[in-house]
Amino acid sequence: MEIYQHFREEERPFIDQVLSMQEEVNMRYERKETDFLDPREIFIFTSLMGAQPDLIWDTFGGSEKSERKRAILAPEYEEIGQQDFSLTLLQASYPDKFITLEHRDVLGAFMSLGIKREKLGDLVVQDGTIQIIVAEEISDYIRMNFTSVRKANVQFEEKSLTHLIASNETWKVNETTLSSLRLDVLVKEIYGFSRKKAGMHIDAGHVKVNFRTIENPSFQLQEGDLLSLRGKGRSRLMEIRGMTKKEKFRVTISKLN
Repeated sequence: MEIYQHFREEERPFIDQVLSMQEEVNMRYERKETDFLDPREIFIFTSLMGAQPDLIWDTFGGSEKSERKRAILAPEYEEIGQQDFSLTLLQASYPDKFITLEHRDVLGAFMSLGIKREKLGDLVVQDGTIQIIVAEEISDYIRMNFTSVRKANVQFEEKSLTHLIASNETWKVNETTLSSLRLDVLVKEIYGFSRKKAGMHIDAGHVKVNFRTIENPSFQLQEGDLLSLRGKGRSRLMEIRGMTKKEKFRVTISKLN
Protein backbone atom coordinates (compact mmCIF):
# COMPACT_ATOMS: atom_id res chain seq x y z
CA MET A 1 0.00 0.00 0.00
CA GLU A 2 1.39 3.37 -1.00
CA ILE A 3 0.65 4.98 2.36
CA TYR A 4 3.28 2.85 4.12
CA GLN A 5 6.04 4.40 2.01
CA HIS A 6 5.82 7.61 4.01
CA PHE A 7 6.51 5.96 7.36
CA ARG A 8 8.92 3.54 9.00
CA GLU A 9 8.51 -0.21 8.78
CA GLU A 10 8.12 -0.51 12.56
CA GLU A 11 5.26 2.00 12.45
CA ARG A 12 3.07 -0.24 10.28
CA PRO A 13 1.19 -1.81 13.24
CA PHE A 14 0.12 1.62 14.46
CA ILE A 15 -0.86 2.67 10.93
CA ASP A 16 -2.92 -0.51 10.60
CA GLN A 17 -4.59 0.28 13.92
CA VAL A 18 -5.64 3.74 12.71
CA LEU A 19 -6.84 2.41 9.35
CA SER A 20 -8.87 -0.24 11.16
CA MET A 21 -10.43 2.45 13.36
CA GLN A 22 -11.40 4.44 10.27
CA GLU A 23 -13.04 1.39 8.73
CA GLU A 24 -14.97 0.55 11.91
CA VAL A 25 -16.29 4.09 12.34
CA ASN A 26 -17.34 4.21 8.67
CA MET A 27 -19.12 0.85 8.89
CA ARG A 28 -20.72 1.06 12.35
CA TYR A 29 -21.21 4.82 12.67
CA GLU A 30 -19.79 4.63 16.19
CA ARG A 31 -16.98 6.77 17.56
CA LYS A 32 -13.68 5.21 18.62
CA GLU A 33 -11.07 6.42 21.10
CA THR A 34 -7.37 5.60 21.23
CA ASP A 35 -5.07 5.18 24.19
CA PHE A 36 -2.59 8.00 24.81
CA LEU A 37 -0.45 8.74 21.77
CA ASP A 38 3.09 10.10 21.84
CA PRO A 39 4.00 13.09 19.61
CA ARG A 40 5.15 10.91 16.71
CA GLU A 41 1.96 8.83 16.83
CA ILE A 42 -0.11 12.03 16.91
CA PHE A 43 1.72 13.18 13.78
CA ILE A 44 1.01 9.86 12.03
CA PHE A 45 -2.64 9.88 13.14
CA THR A 46 -3.09 13.44 11.86
CA SER A 47 -1.44 12.58 8.56
CA LEU A 48 -3.70 9.56 8.03
CA MET A 49 -6.83 11.55 8.81
CA GLY A 50 -6.11 14.15 6.15
CA ALA A 51 -8.06 12.35 3.43
CA GLN A 52 -11.16 11.28 5.40
CA PRO A 53 -13.98 13.72 4.52
CA ASP A 54 -16.68 11.53 6.10
CA LEU A 55 -15.06 11.49 9.53
CA ILE A 56 -14.19 14.03 12.20
CA TRP A 57 -11.47 13.69 14.80
CA ASP A 58 -9.70 15.50 17.61
CA THR A 59 -6.98 14.93 20.20
CA PHE A 60 -6.78 16.00 23.84
CA GLY A 61 -4.61 15.16 26.82
CA GLY A 62 -5.87 17.43 29.60
CA SER A 63 -4.67 20.79 28.28
CA GLU A 64 -3.78 22.39 24.98
CA LYS A 65 -0.08 21.96 25.79
CA SER A 66 -0.28 18.25 26.63
CA GLU A 67 2.46 16.15 25.05
CA ARG A 68 0.60 12.83 25.18
CA LYS A 69 -3.02 12.83 24.01
CA ARG A 70 -5.92 10.51 23.30
CA ALA A 71 -7.65 10.73 19.94
CA ILE A 72 -11.33 10.37 19.12
CA LEU A 73 -12.57 9.43 15.66
CA ALA A 74 -16.27 9.86 14.86
CA PRO A 75 -18.79 10.16 12.01
CA GLU A 76 -18.87 13.61 10.43
CA TYR A 77 -22.30 14.52 11.84
CA GLU A 78 -21.15 14.21 15.46
CA GLU A 79 -19.39 16.78 17.62
CA ILE A 80 -16.32 16.14 19.77
CA GLY A 81 -15.70 18.16 22.91
CA GLN A 82 -12.98 18.00 25.54
CA GLN A 83 -15.49 16.44 27.95
CA ASP A 84 -15.81 13.45 25.61
CA PHE A 85 -12.25 12.26 26.23
CA SER A 86 -11.92 9.53 28.85
CA LEU A 87 -9.33 11.26 31.02
CA THR A 88 -8.87 11.42 34.78
CA LEU A 89 -6.54 13.72 36.69
CA LEU A 90 -5.07 12.11 39.81
CA GLN A 91 -3.07 14.07 42.37
CA ALA A 92 -0.91 13.13 45.36
CA SER A 93 1.46 15.00 47.64
CA TYR A 94 4.82 14.08 49.16
CA PRO A 95 7.21 15.78 51.65
CA ASP A 96 9.59 17.48 49.22
CA LYS A 97 11.66 18.86 52.10
CA PHE A 98 12.82 15.33 52.85
CA ILE A 99 12.42 13.43 49.59
CA THR A 100 13.41 14.42 46.06
CA LEU A 101 11.32 12.86 43.32
CA GLU A 102 11.72 13.24 39.57
CA HIS A 103 9.61 12.49 36.52
CA ARG A 104 11.41 9.20 35.94
CA ASP A 105 10.77 8.05 39.54
CA VAL A 106 7.01 8.44 39.15
CA LEU A 107 7.00 6.89 35.69
CA GLY A 108 9.01 3.93 36.95
CA ALA A 109 6.65 3.37 39.87
CA PHE A 110 3.66 3.54 37.52
CA MET A 111 5.18 1.04 35.10
CA SER A 112 5.95 -1.36 37.98
CA LEU A 113 2.18 -1.80 38.42
CA GLY A 114 2.15 -3.72 35.15
CA ILE A 115 0.04 -1.15 33.29
CA LYS A 116 0.73 -0.27 29.67
CA ARG A 117 2.51 3.06 29.10
CA GLU A 118 -0.29 3.92 26.67
CA LYS A 119 -2.72 4.28 29.58
CA LEU A 120 -0.72 7.18 31.05
CA GLY A 121 -0.74 10.70 29.69
CA ASP A 122 1.40 13.58 30.93
CA LEU A 123 2.73 13.65 34.47
CA VAL A 124 3.99 16.55 36.54
CA VAL A 125 6.23 16.37 39.61
CA GLN A 126 6.51 19.80 41.13
CA ASP A 127 6.74 21.46 44.58
CA GLY A 128 5.73 18.35 46.52
CA THR A 129 2.83 17.52 44.22
CA ILE A 130 2.44 14.69 41.72
CA GLN A 131 -0.20 14.93 39.03
CA ILE A 132 -0.86 12.25 36.45
CA ILE A 133 -3.37 12.09 33.64
CA VAL A 134 -4.60 8.52 33.21
CA ALA A 135 -7.14 6.70 31.10
CA GLU A 136 -10.47 6.89 32.93
CA GLU A 137 -10.91 3.12 32.82
CA ILE A 138 -7.90 2.50 35.09
CA SER A 139 -8.41 5.38 37.52
CA ASP A 140 -9.83 3.25 40.35
CA TYR A 141 -7.07 0.66 39.99
CA ILE A 142 -4.40 3.37 40.19
CA ARG A 143 -5.89 4.93 43.32
CA MET A 144 -5.98 1.54 45.03
CA ASN A 145 -2.55 0.26 44.01
CA PHE A 146 -0.28 3.24 43.32
CA THR A 147 0.73 3.90 46.92
CA SER A 148 4.47 4.63 46.88
CA VAL A 149 7.22 6.26 44.84
CA ARG A 150 10.70 5.37 46.03
CA LYS A 151 10.51 5.96 49.83
CA ALA A 152 7.51 8.27 49.67
CA ASN A 153 4.04 7.01 50.53
CA VAL A 154 1.44 8.58 48.27
CA GLN A 155 -2.33 8.58 48.07
CA PHE A 156 -3.86 9.70 44.79
CA GLU A 157 -7.16 11.54 44.68
CA GLU A 158 -9.25 12.44 41.66
CA LYS A 159 -9.28 16.14 40.73
CA SER A 160 -11.04 18.22 38.11
CA LEU A 161 -8.93 19.03 35.06
CA THR A 162 -9.29 22.67 36.06
CA HIS A 163 -6.78 21.90 38.86
CA LEU A 164 -4.13 20.77 36.39
CA ILE A 165 -0.78 22.34 37.25
CA ALA A 166 1.02 24.04 34.41
CA SER A 167 4.39 22.36 34.03
CA ASN A 168 7.39 24.59 34.65
CA GLU A 169 9.21 22.82 31.82
CA THR A 170 10.41 25.17 29.10
CA TRP A 171 11.39 24.20 25.56
CA LYS A 172 13.96 26.21 23.64
CA VAL A 173 13.06 26.31 19.95
CA ASN A 174 15.74 26.68 17.30
CA GLU A 175 15.67 26.81 13.51
CA THR A 176 18.76 25.43 11.81
CA THR A 177 20.05 23.45 8.84
CA LEU A 178 21.37 19.90 8.86
CA SER A 179 23.47 17.96 6.40
CA SER A 180 21.23 14.92 6.95
CA LEU A 181 18.53 13.58 9.24
CA ARG A 182 20.75 10.87 10.72
CA LEU A 183 20.43 10.35 14.45
CA ASP A 184 24.08 11.15 15.15
CA VAL A 185 23.76 14.43 13.24
CA LEU A 186 20.69 15.46 15.29
CA VAL A 187 22.31 14.49 18.60
CA LYS A 188 25.43 16.45 17.63
CA GLU A 189 23.40 19.54 16.75
CA ILE A 190 20.99 19.47 19.69
CA TYR A 191 23.36 18.52 22.50
CA GLY A 192 26.52 20.22 21.27
CA PHE A 193 28.71 17.13 20.91
CA SER A 194 31.16 16.17 18.24
CA ARG A 195 29.68 13.69 15.80
CA LYS A 196 32.07 11.03 17.13
CA LYS A 197 30.90 11.54 20.72
CA ALA A 198 27.26 11.55 19.58
CA GLY A 199 27.88 8.20 17.93
CA MET A 200 29.45 6.84 21.12
CA HIS A 201 26.35 7.75 23.13
CA ILE A 202 24.14 6.06 20.54
CA ASP A 203 26.28 2.93 20.44
CA ALA A 204 26.16 2.76 24.24
CA GLY A 205 22.35 2.74 24.25
CA HIS A 206 22.01 6.18 25.83
CA VAL A 207 19.65 7.57 23.16
CA LYS A 208 15.95 6.89 22.72
CA VAL A 209 13.67 7.90 19.88
CA ASN A 210 9.97 7.87 20.73
CA PHE A 211 10.77 6.00 23.96
CA ARG A 212 12.65 3.23 22.13
CA THR A 213 16.43 2.77 22.47
CA ILE A 214 18.15 3.23 19.11
CA GLU A 215 21.75 2.05 18.73
CA ASN A 216 22.15 2.82 15.02
CA PRO A 217 23.85 6.21 14.37
CA SER A 218 22.47 6.29 10.79
CA PHE A 219 18.85 5.92 11.96
CA GLN A 220 16.77 8.44 10.00
CA LEU A 221 14.72 10.92 12.01
CA GLN A 222 11.30 12.09 10.87
CA GLU A 223 9.06 15.00 11.73
CA GLY A 224 7.53 14.72 15.20
CA ASP A 225 10.19 12.38 16.60
CA LEU A 226 10.90 12.78 20.32
CA LEU A 227 14.51 12.17 21.38
CA SER A 228 16.04 11.67 24.80
CA LEU A 229 19.68 11.40 25.82
CA ARG A 230 20.46 9.90 29.20
CA GLY A 231 21.39 12.65 31.64
CA LYS A 232 20.87 15.41 29.05
CA GLY A 233 17.10 15.60 28.73
CA ARG A 234 14.59 15.47 25.91
CA SER A 235 14.38 17.15 22.52
CA ARG A 236 12.18 17.03 19.45
CA LEU A 237 12.41 17.34 15.69
CA MET A 238 9.39 19.60 15.36
CA GLU A 239 9.33 20.37 11.65
CA ILE A 240 11.19 19.67 8.42
CA ARG A 241 10.74 22.81 6.34
CA GLY A 242 12.40 21.79 3.09
CA MET A 243 15.86 22.04 1.54
CA THR A 244 18.35 24.87 1.04
CA LYS A 245 20.10 25.59 -2.25
CA LYS A 246 23.08 23.69 -0.84
CA GLU A 247 20.82 20.67 -0.26
CA LYS A 248 20.72 20.92 3.50
CA PHE A 249 17.57 20.25 5.51
CA ARG A 250 15.82 23.25 7.03
CA VAL A 251 14.45 22.09 10.39
CA THR A 252 12.89 23.35 13.57
CA ILE A 253 14.10 21.58 16.69
CA SER A 254 13.37 22.09 20.36
CA LYS A 255 15.12 21.08 23.56
CA LEU A 256 13.79 20.84 27.09
CA ASN A 257 15.73 23.24 29.28
